[in-house]
Amino acid sequence: MNTKMILAAVALSLSLAACAKKEEATENAQDAAATANDAAATATDAAAAAGDAAAAAGDAAAAAPAESTPPAGEQPAQPQQ
Repeated sequence: MNTKMILAAVALSLSLAACAKKEEATENAQDAAATANDAAATATDAAAAAGDAAAAAGDAAAAAPAESTPPAGEQPAQPQQ
């Protein structure tokens, strides 16, 4: 009788331990998913910032006067005094 009780207790303990590991694995997976979502949001923000920087660079290039840089081998024009 004692042997049966001991075996039942061991089986119950193993069952509870298995359930606890499954819950822990689920929590770890949820944490990993949250971290991945945060990383994706950060990457999206970085891509948007890079796009904004590229647009600003394009605007600056379009606004720069074309005559400000002389062709290669020529001296820049001197302002009249």
